[in-house]
Amino acid sequence: MGTLLSVNVGLPKDVPWQGRTVRTGAWKAPVSGRRMVRRLNIEGDGQGDLAGHGGEIRAVLVYQLDSYRYWQRQLGRDDLTFGIFGENFTVDGLPDDEVCIGDRYRIGEAEFEVTQPRVTCYRVGMRLGEPTMAALLVAHHRPGFYLRVLTEGHVRAGDEITLTRKGPGELSVADTDALLYLPGRDPAKLRTALDIPALSPGWQQSFRELAAAGQPADQPGWPGFRPLRVARIVRETADISSVYLDTVDGTPLPAARPGQYLSVRPAAGAAAHEVRSYSLSSAPPATGSYRISVKHEPHGKVSGYIHAGLRAGDVVDVAAPRGTFVLEEGTGPVVLASAGIGVTPVLAMLHRLAAARDPRPLWWLHTAHDRAHHAFAAEARALLARLPDAHEHLYYTADGPRPGEDGVTRGRPTAVSLAALGIPADADAYLCGPTAFMDAFGALMRDRGLRPERIHTERFSALTAINPGIAPTAAVRPHQPSGAPGPGPLVTFARSGVTAPWSPAHASLLELAEACDVPTRWSCRTGVCHTCVTPLVTGDVVYTTPPLELPEPGTVLVCCSTPATEAVLDL
Repeated sequence: MGTLLSVNVGLPKDVPWQGRTVRTGAWKAPVSGRRMVRRLNIEGDGQGDLAGHGGEIRAVLVYQLDSYRYWQRQLGRDDLTFGIFGENFTVDGLPDDEVCIGDRYRIGEAEFEVTQPRVTCYRVGMRLGEPTMAALLVAHHRPGFYLRVLTEGHVRAGDEITLTRKGPGELSVADTDALLYLPGRDPAKLRTALDIPALSPGWQQSFRELAAAGQPADQPGWPGFRPLRVARIVRETADISSVYLDTVDGTPLPAARPGQYLSVRPAAGAAAHEVRSYSLSSAPPATGSYRISVKHEPHGKVSGYIHAGLRAGDVVDVAAPRGTFVLEEGTGPVVLASAGIGVTPVLAMLHRLAAARDPRPLWWLHTAHDRAHHAFAAEARALLARLPDAHEHLYYTADGPRPGEDGVTRGRPTAVSLAALGIPADADAYLCGPTAFMDAFGALMRDRGLRPERIHTERFSALTAINPGIAPTAAVRPHQPSGAPGPGPLVTFARSGVTAPWSPAHASLLELAEACDVPTRWSCRTGVCHTCVTPLVTGDVVYTTPPLELPEPGTVLVCCSTPATEAVLDL
């Protein structure tokens, strides 16, 4: 059926790239003689980024001679030597549109199973000197594929490749790749993919999310910013105030999902035109006010203005409610856990549950410095009293329980204290607070048996960066880019608090963010994988490289776009 033309291996090495260092195993070269293939890789081979490559599911990467010939014609290249696409096996035969997920092959002494198409990754573009190569592999339906090693053994160039079993569903590698990365996906093929046991867990999860999405995402309540009037301001604690917002013309506000946030831009004062995001601390009906609750940070420009300068009757610019940290429908147990001002989005969730007198078992867990700094204590207690199966436990880091008082612990949540609460392993947990709190509490929940996908977190600082293969460097606070200011429209990275004028010296919004040391998330850098998808609060962009599939309305792929107007990104 096919022939193994070349066995290619290479150990990870550091490669300079755009002023950074990339740890990568993409540099493969042919070897002669027999090579032992084991569960994780081939003798003499290794992967630099085990999050996207390698492991038992992706032990061996395969690419085909026919694709080599195709790219020689398309790219006008005569220097494409075996291994240059990062593959371990260069084969004659086994085309992507015929090989199916779950197919099994014997090569030499070893047996293999097809698990997934190649991961779209910028490093194949590095290796070939073709930055758009990741997108081209997908668009031209020639990704290549990974193998799992079922039986270890020796292989060598020249070995015959024999099909030993056809995969269930007969879903080809090319169709599987298109199902994830290209528009117009077939729901029937999506269901077929989910029924193939050999498909890697990561791709199964992606397909489950696509199947669950079903319908297009909710549209924002309005585009960009609109003026809202401050109806009243209520002091909750010494350093937390709630701001109630209504429309200027008296028209109803759109309903928000519990857990969503507003991006706020003061129209006057020292914080004018600065953008910050604050969770809605209640779940408003269609005709009610929006309430945000803001902690006065010591050096916070916007929070300082809200506490010292904002007055009832003032107008602020507000973007529509958005965010994916929202209370999901269901019947299973729920944990709402927060620390400090992180209480606000989970309080909105509690409002929604109490309004419906939801019968689900609920655990309300909150950590505060002491009672004086415990915002919304009475409000939460009143809401919990309306629920038939609610459990409250409070943690005070500088205070303790009063005589005869249950449900209060001095200190922070621990494995022992959480075990005593009897939280079931099938609960959905919603966490908000400082990063250290969410990381620690999430770990405790996983130790209790909660699956990672059931643990939801909200972070208003910049999200954790995803920069595969980039060697770590010391953290730097986001800042203005070096050099003279650009002549283009202003670009605001709302989470990072940086506004900079656009300069054509940057090829994309992603490159501008990197120049500002704004934490970024990306993988392919060519508009394929959607790892870089970012909410666009306001403004318009143009795509310098058209993505293979446009992102949802209200979002943008920063890796291949530039601003057409002043823009605010939730980054």
